[in-house]
Amino acid sequence: MKYLVLLAVLVIAYMVWRNARIERRGPPPGPRGPAPGADPQEMIACPVCGLHLPRADAVTDAKGLAYCSQEHRLLAGD
Repeated sequence: MKYLVLLAVLVIAYMVWRNARIERRGPPPGPRGPAPGADPQEMIACPVCGLHLPRADAVTDAKGLAYCSQEHRLLAGD
């Protein structure tokens, strides 16, 4: 009988200790949204290789076509 009481006291002590640890940690962080000020960018595909990249990073030719690199712009010009 005394072992049963000892086991009950140990279980209750463990539950109190665990609950105190969880409360000290605080609430779990919520889901993260997009970064503030991060606006979506228009994506384009290179006509030579099909790579998708932001329009701001693309290299354009005289006709207004956008390429992923200077080499692909020159390759398409031939």
